[in-house]
Amino acid sequence: MTSTPCPNLNANRWLLDSVLAPHIDAFVAHLTDGRYSASASNRYLSCIAHFARWLKQSHIALSKIDEAVIIKFLDEHLPRCDCPAPVARTRRDLRAACNHLLLVLRNDGAVPMPVLGTTPIDEELRNFDTYMRDAQGLAVGTRCIRLSIVRRFLFWKYGKRTIVISALQASDIRKFMAEQLARLETVSNASSLSSSLRAYFRYRTICGDRVQGLAGVISSPANWSLASLPRSLSADEIDRLLKAFPPDLPSFRRGYAMVRCAHDLGLRTSEIANLALTDIDWKNGIITVRHNKSLREDIMPLPETTGEAIMNYLRFERLPTTNPAVFVRLLAPHDAPISAYAVHRVIREAYHRIGIKHGRTHALRHTVARRMLEHGSSLKEVADILRHRSLNTSLIYAKLDSRNLLAVALPWPGSAK
Repeated sequence: MTSTPCPNLNANRWLLDSVLAPHIDAFVAHLTDGRYSASASNRYLSCIAHFARWLKQSHIALSKIDEAVIIKFLDEHLPRCDCPAPVARTRRDLRAACNHLLLVLRNDGAVPMPVLGTTPIDEELRNFDTYMRDAQGLAVGTRCIRLSIVRRFLFWKYGKRTIVISALQASDIRKFMAEQLARLETVSNASSLSSSLRAYFRYRTICGDRVQGLAGVISSPANWSLASLPRSLSADEIDRLLKAFPPDLPSFRRGYAMVRCAHDLGLRTSEIANLALTDIDWKNGIITVRHNKSLREDIMPLPETTGEAIMNYLRFERLPTTNPAVFVRLLAPHDAPISAYAVHRVIREAYHRIGIKHGRTHALRHTVARRMLEHGSSLKEVADILRHRSLNTSLIYAKLDSRNLLAVALPWPGSAK
């Protein structure tokens, strides 16, 4: 290990006199490879020194370090920490540094890799997830929601015992849903519960279980489809949004290009985040959307304004990285992909700068649909551009088609003809 891993003498002594000492060089190399700044690296080293001191005081062996130990350090030690100053006490930095350390220790073989759950419920959920992914082609987000709800139900019913589907009774379903809704009585929660349990029982039917009667007792909440108008942005709001990225704004070209992708192409935030350099055919002016909600590949024309915005970002602002994504991180680790939430945050902050109080990035997709209808496009064309698998998904936009609605509207009773 380097003789002085961090400038704080106390922290340096704690590191040298700990079970982590042989792995500090690897930890520093990990931060260097991630291109963390010198100040961030020193901050994380100070955090690891604090963790190292607590490990020694708690007599915790190196091989015992895992997520549970880190949680214990943060939840039990940190609130009543009396370690001598200067010492790192920022929970966010401590959690991030400890997670980086755990990754390094596992890569070095000093700490065992996490063991996948082996309980009957874990095995059942793995099989259910495989079915949703391979047979139904569901997106990760949908699968996670359903797995979470089914996990709660199975644990509520069976705990660590063997799962016996034939032992389930209709009263079990009703009681579970009643308890869940008592905690959060909203339409969205009720919809998630009912749809997830129905999906699970459909899976069990395919497995050969006779559970049709159980699915029949699951009632859906009153939620009339197409009852509301899709929220879109006005022409003035769009104009102000596109001007909400002045040159003095950090990484303004990246933000402007993201908004252009959402506004011009109707891309979802996840599709913008996953857009790769190889997805853009500059010569032919087309873009391929590969990581979409329906797990298909869609080829779309690349508008000139969108292409110019992306090109300016790539030429003048994109940081050097091995990441093949178009839009990359501004902060270390620079080679890691950005998330859909990062795109959502960029657009939401642009909303707030122009006075739009909500943060619905989906409003830009609604705006694409409204604009197409106003220019005479059909609902089928809207469905194609927004890449809806079913035309029924696009029916809500019929309410925005004022031109055709006027043609079929009946005169108001008593009004002049």
